[in-house]
Amino acid sequence: MYNICGCLVHAMPEKVPTLVSAIEASEGCEVHAHEDGRIVVTVEDTDDRRASEIIMDMHQIPGVITVTLTYHHFEPSGADAAAPQAL
Repeated sequence: MYNICGCLVHAMPEKVPTLVSAIEASEGCEVHAHEDGRIVVTVEDTDDRRASEIIMDMHQIPGVITVTLTYHHFEPSGADAAAPQAL
């Protein structure tokens, strides 16, 4: 399955550089922009973890105020895409 989430992270402005580094160090995460305590992040499933677990872990990073899911895309991929879909 292919699962990607777009998130807006609100953070303490003075913590943003540290948070950007911590988020980018997490497998499945990519920071696209940040300004004034707001960080735009995409999160994808990895082989070991679901995107939802990674997002929940972001809440625990010191300096994070909120993490809001703003976009979610989910679709079958590879062998899953070829399998018949039950209705």
